[in-house]
Amino acid sequence: MVKRIFLNKEIWFQVILHIVVFTFYSFDRRNPEIQTYKYVFFLNFVLAGLVVNYVLLPKFLYSGAYLKFALYVGLVAGCVIFIEEAILEKIYFPDTRGKRFLGVGYNLMGTLPTLSVLAGFKFGWDALIKQKEVKELKDSVKESELQFLKSQINPHFLFNNMNNLYSYAIEKSPRTPELILELSGVLRYMLYECKAKYVSLSKEVEQLENFINLGRLQIEGRGSVTFSKNIIQSNFWVAPLILIVFVENALKHGGSSQTSGIIIDVDIEVTENGLLYFNCSNTYKTQANINNLDSGIGLENVKKRLDIIYPKAHTLQIKANKKTYKVELTIDLKKSREQ
Repeated sequence: MVKRIFLNKEIWFQVILHIVVFTFYSFDRRNPEIQTYKYVFFLNFVLAGLVVNYVLLPKFLYSGAYLKFALYVGLVAGCVIFIEEAILEKIYFPDTRGKRFLGVGYNLMGTLPTLSVLAGFKFGWDALIKQKEVKELKDSVKESELQFLKSQINPHFLFNNMNNLYSYAIEKSPRTPELILELSGVLRYMLYECKAKYVSLSKEVEQLENFINLGRLQIEGRGSVTFSKNIIQSNFWVAPLILIVFVENALKHGGSSQTSGIIIDVDIEVTENGLLYFNCSNTYKTQANINNLDSGIGLENVKKRLDIIYPKAHTLQIKANKKTYKVELTIDLKKSREQ
């Protein structure tokens, strides 16, 4: 218990603050020696400061009862003046200062500055603590939102791919075991290796390539899926499952709207400065509803995650014409890790 008290930062802050304030309060260059009465007089301010800091501030000021706070502070200041004038000065200066009362205004001029400094620093300390708590709360909310968004990806991904797997099974395709194997590998990565906020870029690109291989199996015989990468520097970290969502969207809309002639191109480039350029384009039939291409859990999910994880460190452009849907994403991987 004693160890905890001494380790409490606020206690040390208050001790140092009172030492500094007492130094200024008692310093007299004409008589640098600190007299005993100065300790007693300052103790009067210390007790008043404790009442203001640990009773009046939390009970009235922080709860919004400003008028009551002001009245009680005035009452505390009055007590300080009374103790000093009616008791302490009569004990230590019975023949000089203790003989007369110089007035409330004069005494307030000497009391309020010291009391304000003691209370003001406590108020500032509480404000810093509150700011830290708010930041921790925001970080907690942000992390909870990220976990929620990430948790949506697995069922969304699984829903889309189970339909493809079902069709392969119905047709008794010999590629069904291969499809199941590729699917299980991607799911294993999603479930067990994507719990952290960031994963290594090389690992994410590897899984992206596995996912694209899975896509090739899905549209086999109906078109082509190409993947090119130019990674000069791979010693970076990236948010997991950011890129896969765009490829999944291309496979879903490009594959479902066309029975042949499907073209899906995926390109990723990472410079030595940590700039990631990602492009994904797919063809689709003009009969398909173009408005649906920008909707759905997947795209809305990834847009929110980009805004949360890469604020002011990414650009996302989605372009669509009558035949092609294209995504262009740029992420500053170095800047995002510094935030």
